[in-house]
Amino acid sequence: MHYAATVAGLAVRAIDSWVPRNFWRSRNETCRKRLGQIATASLLVTVAATMPASASSESPELLTSPTRAATLVQQLGEDRTGGVYYKDGRLVVAVTDQAAAQTVRDAGGTAKLVTRSASDLASIHRQLDQLGNIPNTTWGVEASTNQVGVEIFDGVAPAGQERIEKVAAEHPGAIRINRIGSKLKFKATNFRGGNGMVSDGWLCSAGFNVKNRSGTVYTLTAGHCVPGTGNIWYLDYNSAKIGTQLVYSYGTGSSGYCDGVTRGCDYAVVTADGPDITPLGNVRFGPTDVREVANSRYPAEGESIIRAGINSVDTTGNVTRTNITVNIEGKTLYSMMEANNCALPGDTEGPHSTEQPPWVFSLAALTRPCATPPPAVPTGTTSRKCRQCWMSACFKCTDRAAPSSCQNR
Repeated sequence: MHYAATVAGLAVRAIDSWVPRNFWRSRNETCRKRLGQIATASLLVTVAATMPASASSESPELLTSPTRAATLVQQLGEDRTGGVYYKDGRLVVAVTDQAAAQTVRDAGGTAKLVTRSASDLASIHRQLDQLGNIPNTTWGVEASTNQVGVEIFDGVAPAGQERIEKVAAEHPGAIRINRIGSKLKFKATNFRGGNGMVSDGWLCSAGFNVKNRSGTVYTLTAGHCVPGTGNIWYLDYNSAKIGTQLVYSYGTGSSGYCDGVTRGCDYAVVTADGPDITPLGNVRFGPTDVREVANSRYPAEGESIIRAGINSVDTTGNVTRTNITVNIEGKTLYSMMEANNCALPGDTEGPHSTEQPPWVFSLAALTRPCATPPPAVPTGTTSRKCRQCWMSACFKCTDRAAPSSCQNR
């Protein structure tokens, strides 16, 4: 501002030095108005130059939202973009032309020029899909490499590999093949006490896993679940095979009549050797409450215990009687225990534990029914669905009850 005013003053003195006086007198008012306009214009230019930049010229907000990035890609179209990915913690948008790259930068994103569009890569992916099922293989688009990545695991037949390689030859540089030195298989499922297990249409609870002297692992459950031997047990939520029932007793069983001394009266032994399970030496009492099995024994009368099962958990209870005889459904069961923990159908074969660590476990007791009548549950619900819909939040026996359509024991 000061600089512009000085220029205007010099201009007035310079004009005074060469304009004739009579001309000045006759044109005085006109010239001074014009000089005033010049000075005003100079001031305006200088002020504009020194004002801070407007918001429109500031750097755009960094593109950090995957949702915003997906919207931007959708606006540009699959023929001009090649996908979105993270690199060093920042979102990168692959694009196929400079104009699209500038659009990404204007939106606060990082652009990378690539040769193949998302449409091109999707077309190659579909071509591989049309090969059908080739066991032990995977493929999918990788935005970060601008390629379709193929993984070939051990066990792929030569004919299958040749079909994949033929497609790769049709698209030089667009398909990257990795050969993996292992077989493709599902991750083994952890199997522990309290998990649900299904056999012959019956849903029951696993007691806890045990191991013999040679290291073979078995799981214990109640004999009344599925009386007999040779039946196969599966996990209730993903159908992974647990194993085969070898021994059982429910009043009578594979070893004859029980006496509660040399032979238990309500138990079953199941092999825990399914190819897709990992049997563990602990018991589930809730989503994050898993307790290691330290030992097993008969409990004492009055001892505080907690109970776990597929349908509910009750952490408040006591042993009311030990070594009792139970007559039920035409069966006589000896050396049973009774507790006042409540249970739902499907829970009675689950484990009991001491209240404080080290946790010592026992199996199968008579329990009182839930005191609060359970709410009605829509009929026609399968046992697996009812567990997925509401059982995951049910960790107190009075909260929920299994639908009558679920065959629980």
